[in-house]
Amino acid sequence: MAPPMTPATFLAALKAEGVTVVEVGSWRTHNRNSKGAWGPLNGVMIHHTVTSGSARTVEICRNGYSGLPGPLCHGVITKDGRVHLVGYGRANHAGLGDDDVLASVIAEKKLPAANEANTDGNARFYGFECENLGDGKDPWTPAQLDAIERVSAAICRVHGWDAASVIGHLEWQPGKVDPRGFTMASMRDRIERRLSAPPGKTPTPSPSSPDKEAPVNAKELHEAVWKRDAIPAPTTASTYKTNPTWKAESYFPHLAEQLSRLTDKVDALTKAVAELKKGA
Repeated sequence: MAPPMTPATFLAALKAEGVTVVEVGSWRTHNRNSKGAWGPLNGVMIHHTVTSGSARTVEICRNGYSGLPGPLCHGVITKDGRVHLVGYGRANHAGLGDDDVLASVIAEKKLPAANEANTDGNARFYGFECENLGDGKDPWTPAQLDAIERVSAAICRVHGWDAASVIGHLEWQPGKVDPRGFTMASMRDRIERRLSAPPGKTPTPSPSSPDKEAPVNAKELHEAVWKRDAIPAPTTASTYKTNPTWKAESYFPHLAEQLSRLTDKVDALTKAVAELKKGA
């Protein structure tokens, strides 16, 4: 558990992590503190907005809408990777969630499935809304994913948390699906790698990182895929199916030969048909 950062410390931490910050109006004092507690804090929660258009998204997250007044988060992460600070303090973003999940976040252990909504999450989590339709088709830009990683790492550094303190809304409250389009497990891996490097420095990617592919050596690629193997090219259709060791290039000469033969046969048949028509 940790007391909330001051707005100045929060802003400085984000900037130190290399986050591009946009300060929206009087964000430092825009909150719902009159309606309940904010703190002690235990983690960071990531959401998607189910909106499109950055300006509209930021406005909604700052002001809220009928039945749910703003701010709806502390920062809005738009498609371009900028983080728009719209409030600081209690915000209407997490709602009620599972106390067992909260206990696991505090202990930084594996999360249980959320099956209850009995604990006030607005008091316990920093919240970031991310511009995305949430339909599983709207793409997450690299800049946006990088910003999620950076804001989460920045907060974790200040409080001495590890990546297990960062969760998605879907992991907190039964029935929620956000963020949709990437997994929180993959994002926590990214955050953990970032925390292993100094603030603002790009961490060395893990060899097993799902986010970056290992460099491809052209010669190795050719050897693995295109080089002719020692086994003769197949001669019948049945041997194509029974021998899995042929590489791509082993098939090509045979296929080219077969295509040439078929072309000759088609030409001969076409000529024969033409001759028959003449005799008719």
